[in-house]
This record gives sequence, structure tokens and C-alpha cells, in this order.
Amino acid sequence: MGSSRFLKLLLNPSKNPFFRFSNSQIRLPTNLDPSLSVYRTIHGTLYKTQVLDEANPHHITFEAEKISKILSTPNSNSPIDSLLDGASVKVSPTLVVEVLKKLNNAGALALSFFRWAEKQKGFKHCTESYNALIEALGKIKQFKIIWNLVNEMNNKGLLSKDTFALISRRYARARRVSDAIKAFEKMEKFGIKLEGSDFNRLIDTLSKSRQVEKAQEVFDEMKQRRFKPDIKSYTILLEGWGQQQNFLRLDEVYREMKAEGFDPDVVTYGILINAHCKAKKYNDAIGLFREMEAKNVRPSPHIFCMLINGLGSEKRLAEALEFFERFKASGLEAEAPTYNAVVGAYCWSMRMSDAFRVVDEMRKCGIGSNSRTYDIILHHLVKHRRTEQAYSVFQRISSEPGCEPTVSTYEILVRMFCNENRVDMALQVWFQMKTKGVLPRMHMFSTLINSLCHENKLDEACRYFQDMLDMGICPPTQLFSNLKQALLDDGRKDAVISFGLKIEKLRKTPLELSGRRMSGGDYST
Repeated sequence: MGSSRFLKLLLNPSKNPFFRFSNSQIRLPTNLDPSLSVYRTIHGTLYKTQVLDEANPHHITFEAEKISKILSTPNSNSPIDSLLDGASVKVSPTLVVEVLKKLNNAGALALSFFRWAEKQKGFKHCTESYNALIEALGKIKQFKIIWNLVNEMNNKGLLSKDTFALISRRYARARRVSDAIKAFEKMEKFGIKLEGSDFNRLIDTLSKSRQVEKAQEVFDEMKQRRFKPDIKSYTILLEGWGQQQNFLRLDEVYREMKAEGFDPDVVTYGILINAHCKAKKYNDAIGLFREMEAKNVRPSPHIFCMLINGLGSEKRLAEALEFFERFKASGLEAEAPTYNAVVGAYCWSMRMSDAFRVVDEMRKCGIGSNSRTYDIILHHLVKHRRTEQAYSVFQRISSEPGCEPTVSTYEILVRMFCNENRVDMALQVWFQMKTKGVLPRMHMFSTLINSLCHENKLDEACRYFQDMLDMGICPPTQLFSNLKQALLDDGRKDAVISFGLKIEKLRKTPLELSGRRMSGGDYST
């Protein structure tokens, strides 16, 4: 695109109304931590990976937080290498992996830290550190760099099946389904033998990325010809169709599974019950629970959890508590997710004192409350606009040992204050988050920057927008449109042009790697 045309498009005021805050923009996140796969175990690797060193976990956490704080504090005057060199940190494989996990939402910073670490005397990266970096870079769609890293890993004998699973998942999340399949197939080119569990992992990746139609297509094409399906293959597809609430296709897969000689197990029943709960067909879900018991299939804690969650959300509290009592009488080990479901059931009926009583019971059982417990409570308090009580609960979490707020917790509070036009308090929570070394996600940046624009605090809005770019996060189109319009209304055309060029560069130019621009083709296609 020519520069003059680009500037004309950039400066053209949006036809949409300024600052349109829809319900979807203030909705709290529901999928807080999507997992890579139902089956997270490593199905064997071609090479031996470097063993992570055993170290004091508290020391590792402290050092990782210290590094994360250094990297997340904007300081344009000091190169990252200089900042880290002055931190007097002794790197180890465990520490590097922990830091990279903390930088999961900041691919550019993760890359800079990764390259600094490999220059430290006596240090060598392991499979886990490469995979952690690939996960962070995948979130910002830096696939060219990822394939260069794969070549590095191959040369060092560090490639694993997990590496390719991560890449496939990131392609699938980016809706590049054909590239996700090609990444999977590349394993054989690198000398890794494919097994049935690997095919299961591929269809699971596609299914969990809302591509269940493609997952079914891959399954139908590859079954018998390239792999023999097992019960896991069918349960993956059942879960995918269940998530889409497509009961016609779910029943088709279920019938085929039984025709192939696979009797439903506890996982199968769990998926069927979850599908019916998701569709609010709770009586049918309870019917499946009874059928499972009649066939002497013992319910798992997860099944109790789903029923308690579902019935609680419909304010069928008595029935939810009945399943909780059955869970306790079953002899199954007490665990946090089931108790969290009970906390949620009480919260749906706004019986907050009972919710906190369950939190106390969790401590007595030795399973303790966790950040997810409080996220559930905060979600309901925010929904009912109990701002002061929500902030009080947040302060309680922050001071409770072993229950550190996560990025999701901070996101709930920042959204709450922004929606209440208390951007001053949102910034206070943001500052507390940064001092803990927790890095914000894209949607959190969007919430804060939109609110700053709404209050005409454009200098601060620009600063946080620049922080977002510095982390390698490409802003959503609507966010830049809002900021652009606010800046144009304020006569700050130069700032709009500058940000526009930076975004264009971020989209088209690969990040720096080892102090040099990455070269070579994109091996992903």
C-alpha cells in the first residue's frame, strides 16, 4: 500500500459512533485458562530432553517475579540486556522456564529474555524453555521465528512431540487450520514416528479450537488408513460436538463408537453430561448420571462438579447441594474444583455468607481456597455491582498466603472499576499487578485504554498503548479506531500517524532474534 493511501485511510474518521461499549465489551472472561489438550501427557519423544534442575521452589518463584518486574517496567533508556545484567541473577533451566511462563502474554519480552539467558556462562536451553517461548510467540503469531526455533531445537536434539502440538494449537487458534495439520505432519519430516495418541492430539487440538467440523473430517479421512481410533478418539469428537451443542452429530459419533465395540466409560459419560448441562438440559444430565450408576460406572469428581455447577447456575440449589453430599459420601478425595462449584452454586443464589463458609470448610479439609475460588466470588459480586465488597475480597486475596491473584483476578477488578468509571482505582489495581510481576493480556489493555480515552486522559492512554506494542501485542482494530478518533478529535494527528506506522511494522516485520533480523522462508506453509 502506498504511503499516501495508507495515511488517508489512517486519518479517515470512523463511521462508527465514538466509544461504543457493548455488553460484550464488559463481559467477564469465562475460559480463564484453556488447556493444550484433554491428554496433556507426553506420548514419548524422539530425543532425550535436558532435565530441569531441582531447586528451592520459593527461591525460583522470587527470582522469576524479580525478572518479570524488571522486564515489564517500561524503560526506553536502558536495553534489556543491561537491565538483566544488573539484576545479579544466576540462571538455571528451572528459573528460565518459570520466567518464560510469566511472560506468556508478552512474546517480544519472552524472546528478549530467552536470548539474554542463552548468553549466560554455562547455561543451555532445554526443551521446556524452547516450548515455553514457542507458546508465547504463537500468541502473537510469530510463526516464522517459531520455525527457526524448531530448526535450532532439531540441531540440538531437543525436539519433542509437545513442540509440534503447541505449534498446531497456535495455528488452529489463529484459524489457520491447514497450517495446523501441516505442522502436525512435519513431525515425520523431523524423524519423529507418529502414533495413535498423536492423531488423537491433533483432532483434540482442532476440536478445542472450535474447529470440530475439521476435526471430524480429519478423523474420517485418517481412521483405519493412518491410525486406528480408540475410545479417546471418539470422546474427543463427542466433546467437540457437545461444546457446539450439536446433538445430532454427537449422537452419530456416540452410535458409531458403540458400534465399534467401545462401551462408554466415565470420561464418555462426563462429556455427555457436560454437553447436556451446557445446553441447560439438566434433567437429561441427571438421567445420564443415573444410567452411569446403573451400569456400575463410578462417577468422577469432575462429573459431580459439572452437575453442581449447572444446577447451581439455574438456582436449583437444593439439588446441587444434594449432589455435593453424594460426592462427600462417595469416598472420593476432596478437591478444590468440586468445592469451588459449591461456592459458585451459593453465589448464583447470592448466599455469600454460605459461599464463604464453604471457603472455610476447604481450609479445614486441607485443600485450601485458590485464586479460582475468589474469581468465582468476585464475578458474582461484580455482576451485582457490589463494588466495595468485591474490592474488599480482592484485598483479602492479596494478603492471604498461598493464594496469589492471577491475571484473571486482576482483569476482573480492572474491568469492574473501568465500568464504574473509576479509572483511578483501575490504575491502582494495574500498578499492584505490575509490582507482582504479572503481565496483562490484550483484552485487559483494551479495557483500560478505552476507559482512559473515555475520560480524555489521552497521554496515559497513549502510554499504555505503547506498552502494549512493546510487548509485541498487536492491538484489536476497534481499540486503535477508538484511540485514533480520540487523538484526532484532540488535534494529535502526528500521534495517530506514529502509532499507525508502528502497528503496520509490528504486523509485517518479524521480531529481532539474537540481535539480527530473522531471515529465511516461513516453513509453516
